[in-house]
Amino acid sequence: MMVTGAGGPAGINFIMSLKIAPERIYTIGIDANSYRIYLSPADISYIVPPATASSYIDELNDIICKERVDLVHPQPDIEVKVISENRDKLKCNVFLPSKRTIAICQDKLRATEIWIRKGIPTAKVIKIESEKDIEKAFEVFGIPIWIRARHGAGGRGSTPAYNKEMAINWVRYWRNRGKEWEFIAQEYLGGRNFAFHSIWKEGELITSMARERLEYIYPHLAPSGITGTPAVQRTIHNEMVNKIATEAVLAIDPNFSGIACVDMRENREGVPCVTEINAGRMFTTSFFFSFASKKLLGSYIANFPYLYVKLAYNERIPDLPKYNILPEGIYWIRHIDAPGRLVFNGKVLGEMYRFYG
Repeated sequence: MMVTGAGGPAGINFIMSLKIAPERIYTIGIDANSYRIYLSPADISYIVPPATASSYIDELNDIICKERVDLVHPQPDIEVKVISENRDKLKCNVFLPSKRTIAICQDKLRATEIWIRKGIPTAKVIKIESEKDIEKAFEVFGIPIWIRARHGAGGRGSTPAYNKEMAINWVRYWRNRGKEWEFIAQEYLGGRNFAFHSIWKEGELITSMARERLEYIYPHLAPSGITGTPAVQRTIHNEMVNKIATEAVLAIDPNFSGIACVDMRENREGVPCVTEINAGRMFTTSFFFSFASKKLLGSYIANFPYLYVKLAYNERIPDLPKYNILPEGIYWIRHIDAPGRLVFNGKVLGEMYRFYG
């Protein structure tokens, strides 16, 4: 199978998960970055043009034919978008939600409006088209408000704003850098930060696991303190998180298939509110659950990339619990140039890249 973004952290985690699966899965990695391609752990890797290039799909098809690829997994958001829109032109299969679902989930304004309309806990939202919209956001949401780009991953364009001048100058800053992003203002959610990792098939939740993000990599480098990927996280069992995340996915698409990674943050009342769904791709640290499954359970039942591949090929998987597939209180601690360590009950159970020991 083919994995895009194979030299980035999320692609590496996905491929590493397949390497500890109970059966051999040959992987072809592709990446548009001529340096990161050397980090790809795939069996064979290729450099391709950026997903926005007109030749991107043709280049993929050339590799698909050459390597006899029968399934492609797009990992970065931009490649999820382009491959989703061009899935009929690809010479292999994908296991993605519908084009409409991908488009909605990659539009934070549209998704949030749907959740509000359907009564799913989420942050209130206002589209920023003028300074008056920013003034209105402070009147409606109070202080601070949350400013973020309408599209994009990794906390793009996000920051808390404590007054009108700060919010206006934040948007103006990105405009002056040539970023023609659309911005939205939202109610500030200052509580705990959750992530709900789930796999679906035709509207049925196959299995899921929730975790809490405790620290981010280099938080001091981002005004918001959030840099898109955690340095410390732990598994949790939380009925509200499970329930609200499930309802959020089905509110977007009652027939959802593939991966739904739901970001959530508690509001002032402690209610987990959905902030976005990463549809069609894994969270960055998918190897966390795969490794924990192997080390703690001696099985692959929480190896989400492997389960995803099995479902994509319409192969049988065992009956799995819909929620809490792993014990709670498992920690995954990682940083730049520091391989992730799995910690449970105060003991290190293993380290990434040493999983065969």
